[in-house]
Amino acid sequence: MQTTGFLDELTWRGLLHQTTSPELSAHLASGARAGYAGFDPTSDSLTIGNFMGIKMLAHLQRAGHRPIVVSGGGTGLIGDPSGKSAERQLQTREMVEHNARSQQRIFDRFLDFSGPRAAKIVNNVDWLSGVSYLDMLRDIGKHFSVNQMIARDSVASRLEGREQGISYTEFSYMILQAYDFLHLYRKEQCTIQLGGSDQFGNIVSGIDLIRRLEQGESFGATCHLVTTSDGQKIGKTEKGAIWLTADKTSPYRFYQYWLNTTDADAVKFLKWFTFLDADTVGSLAHSLAQDPAKREAQKRLAAEMTRMTHGDTELARAIATSEAIFSGDVKSLDAAQIAEIAGDLPSSGVAAGALSTGLPIVDLLTGTTCAASKREAREFVQNGAVSVNGEKVGPDFVVKSEHVLPGGVILVRRGKKAYHAVRVEN
Repeated sequence: MQTTGFLDELTWRGLLHQTTSPELSAHLASGARAGYAGFDPTSDSLTIGNFMGIKMLAHLQRAGHRPIVVSGGGTGLIGDPSGKSAERQLQTREMVEHNARSQQRIFDRFLDFSGPRAAKIVNNVDWLSGVSYLDMLRDIGKHFSVNQMIARDSVASRLEGREQGISYTEFSYMILQAYDFLHLYRKEQCTIQLGGSDQFGNIVSGIDLIRRLEQGESFGATCHLVTTSDGQKIGKTEKGAIWLTADKTSPYRFYQYWLNTTDADAVKFLKWFTFLDADTVGSLAHSLAQDPAKREAQKRLAAEMTRMTHGDTELARAIATSEAIFSGDVKSLDAAQIAEIAGDLPSSGVAAGALSTGLPIVDLLTGTTCAASKREAREFVQNGAVSVNGEKVGPDFVVKSEHVLPGGVILVRRGKKAYHAVRVEN
């Protein structure tokens, strides 16, 4: 591995937002360094919005440096006010501990925990819980100016909202994060903190504390907060967040999220989220510009992200499921794949008894999102626009028990894209 190139890598990818010093480049070039990023255990998983922190650590490691994952088992009990318009709901110690342990499974996918530059996971509850309130005030708090703390964006924005404000608990968060950096500087020779652009003020606080107490030099680098071309926060959909674990977001749904990326975002997301090199990204960008209908950029983005996050086997299943939906060959899918599809579609129920005697297609269709009325249903069916489980049906088609797919679902489609899942209820 080379010990240079980290900042250059972030720059060409459009990820680098800010560094705390122009000397960071020379610091990285002068030897192998340790850098960390923190992750709050507010849930037992992480979203693709959190992925940027992991990716910055991965790029740092690929450039020959040592990444440290800080699980916020201590700071998670307090709550980071950054980017929040209201006070967080505090979680119990048991919940925070569970979430911190559960999140650790994610990092194995993206970081190398072996070799001379092995990644390391630490939990800040291990050192924060051992510091008394008096010691924190006397030894650490005296180095913080309230005037400067109030001026930080994460605090200032909350103070402007008179109804919400900010509690002393969350106001103190930056002190704890600064102490994390000091502790890692002392114990791990960690000289770099990484994070999103909303963490810049907290990073600077840690650098100031290290300089005051250790007369040491430390640095920070932040990435842009990732948004779509229309300004929406990444990873948020009508069905909720896109998670990095299969128990919260299925590999199929994960794959579909990336596959449905707009043309305006596809190349940007290839740079931000994948590890593809500049030549490959350039080739995909050219393909998108020349023949956007082929969607090669989106397909490669979906494949790369799903492979990294869930592995080759789940990628193959996701592709097979996606192709079955596109072609209509859903009968080849197993119950788990059908359940993944149905979970992403609008749905309704039908009594099993109605199918035992047979239900005319027009009656079934009227109870779905594919038709608003019997008149509309008849029109769609007569025009050959309706399929049941991938097979086009005519006006005389009757839906029976034999048409129920594994998992108790019937998949209805109008046209090319209007799908509906009919769940059979006993």
